[in-house]
Amino acid sequence: MPQLQLRRATVDDLPALKALWHAARLPADELKDRVTEFQIVTTGGNFAGAIGVQIARQHLRFYAEDFADFAVADAARELFWERIQKIAANHGVFRVWTQETSPFWKHWGFQKAPAETLERLPAEWKNLAGDWLTLELKNEAAITHALENQFGNFMAAEKKQTAQVAERARKLKLSITVASFAIFFVCVAVAVYLLLRQTSAGR
Repeated sequence: MPQLQLRRATVDDLPALKALWHAARLPADELKDRVTEFQIVTTGGNFAGAIGVQIARQHLRFYAEDFADFAVADAARELFWERIQKIAANHGVFRVWTQETSPFWKHWGFQKAPAETLERLPAEWKNLAGDWLTLELKNEAAITHALENQFGNFMAAEKKQTAQVAERARKLKLSITVASFAIFFVCVAVAVYLLLRQTSAGR
């Protein structure tokens, strides 16, 4: 099999992409505005296929998978899957979604999304017709719980530190007040002493 190479699509790939989309009866006029979402696979320098990758917060979906040469499809999917995992890791993705039906994706652990999982599907994808396959990369509930605990511990530490600072400020204020009174009484005592001394000298 010729060596496959993977890269991100550019506007120069639009003619090949549009031909692919038209052949697959995909909405080419809509997809052309999202060309930078696509990963391109080439063989011997020739366009061989593409797949779209879109991210919505902690979710990623891949879509519009198609090939000009289906002889390289599964090998290309392996490259696509490696790239998708890297993109997901870089963006902190919890869950991957797709409506692609190739058995290849089920082999990698994708399963039909049950109703309770579909509730997590980003709103911008809910109007897309078709069944969804999904794969959880990270346990969202566990991570959220851990972050909440970490935030709670951080807030408790901040509260404790604030209380300690306030206590130190109170003690400092008290010390300054005591010192001020002490200085005042010393000044009064000195003034009285000098006054009495002056009076004694005048006699």
